Amino acid sequence: MKPNSVKHGAEVQQSRHDGLKWAVVVVLLAVAVVGNTYFADVGLLYRVLGVVVLCATAGLVALTTAKGRDLVELAVSAKKEIQRVVWPTRPETVQTTAIVLVAVLVVGLMLWLIDTLLSWAMSGVIG
Repeated sequence: MKPNSVKHGAEVQQSRHDGLKWAVVVVLLAVAVVGNTYFADVGLLYRVLGVVVLCATAGLVALTTAKGRDLVELAVSAKKEIQRVVWPTRPETVQTTAIVLVAVLVVGLMLWLIDTLLSWAMSGVIG
């Protein structure tokens, strides 16, 4: 919760039930795991559908908590921020990629040269 905001009655009521909601989420996920093991002889399609339905239900319950609402708010803000980003053009991307590849090639050649010279020097010292 934001420090300067005032809690309203409904928000306080929902916050009190958040612990219960998280318990429901944990129970639903546990039922999905245990049920998948218990019904191992049932067809895979039915087990997968059961797990997906239970996990989706657990996710929906989690989104009704304060932390879940904060997560949704964060996702919406992130989407708005991504829309404001100025992405590079194709020529800028190609040019930057070429510069990086040339730099990697130059550094690789320098390291190979240093390694070769040190190997030659060590061979001369050791005999």
